[in-house]
Amino acid sequence: MLRYLPILTIFLLSNSLFAADPAYDLVIRNGKIVDGTGSPWFIGDLAIKGDKIVSVGRAIVGDAKREIDAKGLVVAPGFIDMHSHSDYLLLEDGKAQSKIRQGVTTDVLGEGDSAGPYKGALGDKRFVVKGETVKWSTLGGYLDLIDKSGVSINVATYVGIDNIWEGVMGKTHAKPTPEQFNQMKALLDEAMKDGAFGLSTMLMMPPGSLATTDDIVELAKVAAKHKGIYSSHIRTEGIGVLDAIKEAIAIGERAGLPVDIIHLKIADEKYWGKMNEIVKLIDDARSRGVNVQANVYPYTRGNNDLASIIPPWAHEGGTAKMLERLKSGDRDQIKKDIREGIPGWYNHYTAIGGDWKRMLVSGKGPYEGLTVDRIIDAKSKGKTPPPDALDILCEILIETGGSIPTVYAHHTEKDMTLAMSQPWCSIGSDGSAYAIDGALRRGNPHPRNFGTFPRVLGLYCRERKLLTLEEAVRKMTSLNAAKLGIMDRGLLRSGTFADVTIFDQAKVIDKSTYTDPFHYNEGIEYVIVNGQVVLEKGKHTGATPGKALRHGK
Repeated sequence: MLRYLPILTIFLLSNSLFAADPAYDLVIRNGKIVDGTGSPWFIGDLAIKGDKIVSVGRAIVGDAKREIDAKGLVVAPGFIDMHSHSDYLLLEDGKAQSKIRQGVTTDVLGEGDSAGPYKGALGDKRFVVKGETVKWSTLGGYLDLIDKSGVSINVATYVGIDNIWEGVMGKTHAKPTPEQFNQMKALLDEAMKDGAFGLSTMLMMPPGSLATTDDIVELAKVAAKHKGIYSSHIRTEGIGVLDAIKEAIAIGERAGLPVDIIHLKIADEKYWGKMNEIVKLIDDARSRGVNVQANVYPYTRGNNDLASIIPPWAHEGGTAKMLERLKSGDRDQIKKDIREGIPGWYNHYTAIGGDWKRMLVSGKGPYEGLTVDRIIDAKSKGKTPPPDALDILCEILIETGGSIPTVYAHHTEKDMTLAMSQPWCSIGSDGSAYAIDGALRRGNPHPRNFGTFPRVLGLYCRERKLLTLEEAVRKMTSLNAAKLGIMDRGLLRSGTFADVTIFDQAKVIDKSTYTDPFHYNEGIEYVIVNGQVVLEKGKHTGATPGKALRHGK
């Protein structure tokens, strides 16, 4: 009998050790699994070990360090925000409150300008992070800083044409020489090697508007060499929108890379109702093998700057030169161009019929939260004859240093929802990681910063039934991942990174408005990033497990 005791002891010890080491770190049970592919939901479990999903099924067997009962809730991949501007806010506060609380687990940055490179005429980028001034010159340097500083969401970025153009050309509007253009290609190539997911352009204003179609094709070929994509805020969303869409398609076709059109819209009342023509252009291009897609945000107002009303030529030399022109005899020509327009220039003023009521100041300052007509009325009060409204525009730009962030009511629900319903159209917020309190409660930001993804799920999926639940989730997850070539996120599959959003389908909705934006949404219950719970029962845990994602690495 005694000779069997060692064997019995080993057996008992081994069982004890096994019991102390559960198979999983986290199991989410009894949830409505919407896996991101667009396939029908099913009730099941999801198991996580470390930063990866290791099992998805109807009933997962095995113990876990922690379990979440998701009965009555939807379990989906973490949302990928295809168009974001959180570059520097994430360095101020990496908790990404307004993004995490929407269910976003990955932010895609860069629209025309990006967080690098900062070289040549631009000089190093300097920024204060947690009280310490840091500097970087490459896009890779920014991504390293994201990893070092600690963020709650993952970060991917394009390289912006503005950085490479102004790095070589400075603020001049001169045409680059062949040697200068080769310098731009070298900067772009370096950024792609650093992990950029592609080239981004903002072609409505300088410096992006200075690039010709041929220029962009040659630069896009550099991104194509690295299997990147071309993401573009097209040259105009107004009367020339059809030609601008054709240009984006031509760039992808000639350079041989995928295209994603940023926040597809028709932003000129003279062209409202023509979204079906845009859809046909994209469908025709796709039918001949051009991989062109788009994204939208679920609002009919866009955000830009009041300075965008000033014609492009007046911006040469930068903001200081523009302000000099507003104070000089150039003002008469500026006013004429605003009223009458310039061929090829998207003019926010004419796009909304010159209606100052459709412009809402969103930036911090003395006019925060006011429509521009109210500012003009206040400035005109008691003056005889009343001053020209465009003179008042010039004066308030001078007063505020040349920049006033502004929301424009310039496109329609019918056009927006037709775009959103297309199978190649995904969701991007065009927003940033703000907060409802602390240092990141600032200005009067567009509600898309707080409500984009819950608004799609609540208003356009549940209430208006424009999209099925499965299709809405696909547009927020795997569709965006596939555009970027990120094959290990955006799906609930064994082996993919454990980015997960759990929400109440019956309650999820946005709460932020244009005049009262600082409200988080309702219905997002849990958010998990790289296996760690960041949002728990609607409260931020303080965890910062996000990573800088580098294309090709």
